[in-house]
Amino acid sequence: MRKMSTMLAFLLAFSSLFSAGLFASDNDLWKESTLNEIMERKVLRVGLDAGYMPFEMTNRQGKIVGFDVDIARQMAKAMGVELEIVNTAWDGIIPALMTDKFDIIMSGMTLTAERNLQINFAEPYIVIGQSILVSNDLKDEIKSYKDLNKAKYTVVSKLGTTGDLAAKRYLSKAKLRLFETESDGAIEVVNGKADAFIYDLPFNAVYVTQNPGKLTHLDQPFTYEPLAWGVRKGDPDFLNWLNNYLRQIQGDGTYDKIYAKWFESSAWHRTLK
Repeated sequence: MRKMSTMLAFLLAFSSLFSAGLFASDNDLWKESTLNEIMERKVLRVGLDAGYMPFEMTNRQGKIVGFDVDIARQMAKAMGVELEIVNTAWDGIIPALMTDKFDIIMSGMTLTAERNLQINFAEPYIVIGQSILVSNDLKDEIKSYKDLNKAKYTVVSKLGTTGDLAAKRYLSKAKLRLFETESDGAIEVVNGKADAFIYDLPFNAVYVTQNPGKLTHLDQPFTYEPLAWGVRKGDPDFLNWLNNYLRQIQGDGTYDKIYAKWFESSAWHRTLK
């Protein structure tokens, strides 16, 4: 009799907690999952900042294209939904994700401990690092980032990026100027107004080919930076799907095909503005 009373008391207590909303129903869990919201909406909303070659940029027709965009398009196809690109300024891209302006950041974002305090990241989809574009006038005296760490040099980078952080950490003695876009920073070196541009290797590798004979690329990265997709906290369902999707495209050749298009070919250069 005592066992029966104990079980009855437990069931009554559990029922009270459920009624009070302390346990989520299956329907509540469905609504809380970003993945399921995407499936209901039938649209995958991707946030990015179109200005980071070759990950996302604008072509002559005004269309946003790039490595991340092609991956996003394949992702939407795998979900059976439409793709919506939400072009967002870099300094507001994390707040925009957190306020549900889009579902995921796919914008060449480096996974850092600081950013991870605000959002969650899927497994890295590519690893890069910071490299240096230097003025040709200095190519004989500057062979690495260590040579730039002097008060006589002016270095530039993009505000709020890991290039910004790397310059402050490793080149603390140099003068640092920061710009809103990558192109605004790099052109300072081309025009002789700065000595070096610190930024992500992929962008620098493309930029130097677009400005032949004007810059020297020190293409040995001096930082380790894994890039990953960012999502809102508290959504293990979406993270699980993203990580499995990444493994699938890396295993079936889809990733390699897209990578070759944007990193191993220069054909797309002619399509840009």
